[in-house]
Amino acid sequence: MSFDLVVWAMDNTDMPDDVRAANARCARGEHPQRPADPRVVAFYDALTSHYPDRGPRATLAGTPWASAPLHAAADHIQMRLDENCPDAVLETIERLAGELNLDLLDLQDGTVYPPPVKAR
Repeated sequence: MSFDLVVWAMDNTDMPDDVRAANARCARGEHPQRPADPRVVAFYDALTSHYPDRGPRATLAGTPWASAPLHAAADHIQMRLDENCPDAVLETIERLAGELNLDLLDLQDGTVYPPPVKAR
């Protein structure tokens, strides 16, 4: 089994329902036609430098990804994680999201977590 997390580049005024609505648009295949948000690019680059989602290292035993490559769009990155992924991966995701002021959406229950260091 796997579980999905999505980081979203939202405005500080956006509420959890705004994040869930943006995710619903993504699920319908509606993605903004705009340049990638620099926060999303920085998140993807930092995360995949530790946990590659492409190339031979992405398929090695112990990869955290249940599905790769990751779904990357201009305003979000969706990650399907293996149920046995180490806590360190989740901690890295949360830390990076916080540093980059990204919201974190848990697709299992729809909870939106502003990472601890994110100020609203």
